[in-house]
Amino acid sequence: MRLRAAFWLTAAVVAVDQLTKAWIVSTYPLGTELEIIPGLFRLVHARNRGIAFGILGASGPTIQLALLLVVVGIVVFVAWQLRHAGGDGFAGLGLALVLGGAIGNIVDRVLRGEVVDFLDFYLVTGASEHHWPAFNVADSAISVGACCVVLAEVLAHQKEKRASRPD
Repeated sequence: MRLRAAFWLTAAVVAVDQLTKAWIVSTYPLGTELEIIPGLFRLVHARNRGIAFGILGASGPTIQLALLLVVVGIVVFVAWQLRHAGGDGFAGLGLALVLGGAIGNIVDRVLRGEVVDFLDFYLVTGASEHHWPAFNVADSAISVGACCVVLAEVLAHQKEKRASRPD
């Protein structure tokens, strides 16, 4: 993946993320739960002021501002890494996805003061429901992107090991 394509992918992730969040916000009141696949998946309208899994969600405005600044710093670092990597391979793909997801969630924090989440996967076992925390397109892009970056590193390490073996 070349650099221009990587930045287009980043922009596409931001666009899809913001469009899906706008649809949820305009269509469903906060707290809505719509059963899509019984026992497995709901569409919900939830909000998260914190980071992954709601960590720091109950913190005050100073911590929220610090959190926003840290995420902006991460976006700058990831964009620099993407430019440095040239957008190539799994690393470029992964960095573009992480960048798009991070920007999508920053847009939410700036516009709404919190992130809109709407994908709710869960599993019913007996009388219990076991939920993964609700998430969104940006969170998905960040997770898939991080896996791509790790895979790129593993593949590069294996290639390096093979190249250093004596024949």
